[in-house]
Amino acid sequence: MLQSKEIPLIEVRAQAVPLREMMELYGSDVWHYAFFLTRSREAADDISQEVFLKAYRSAGAYRGQASFKTWLLTITRNTSFSWRRGSFWRRFLPLGSDGDTRQTRSAETEALGKQYTNRIWELIMELPDKYREVLVLDMREELPVAEMAVLLGVAEGTVKSRLSRAREKIRTAIKEEQL
Repeated sequence: MLQSKEIPLIEVRAQAVPLREMMELYGSDVWHYAFFLTRSREAADDISQEVFLKAYRSAGAYRGQASFKTWLLTITRNTSFSWRRGSFWRRFLPLGSDGDTRQTRSAETEALGKQYTNRIWELIMELPDKYREVLVLDMREELPVAEMAVLLGVAEGTVKSRLSRAREKIRTAIKEEQL
């Protein structure tokens, strides 16, 4: 790998990784996880930047016990919780759908599908933190249960239990709303 003087490098398992490359590989995952934890786009932007700065400064702390992505998500989680403790908790305001009734049938079908998906995510965002977090890690980040347990600092059985309960809560809410 060519090293550039303008791109800072961090050591990951004895391999130099450019900071920019790390941000390109994991930036979306870090941002989305921060968003789901804080419910704020602005906070997710700030937290994402802070996460990569922290990772760069403390690259030596990465011991390789979990994947590098899991390590970054752990930093994201801790940084998000710090943000929540230090700022006013804002309620999640879902994006409204602005479907145009004059659109063609396929566009209408697409809009209805988008509304359904948006409502499902609204229901997920209404879950208590411990359930919402495991669902997001499972659905969005596709982390295995073992890595979720490491990231959350709980037993694998606890992760499985929370996932099961979260899924059941969403199923119940969908049935109640007849989505």
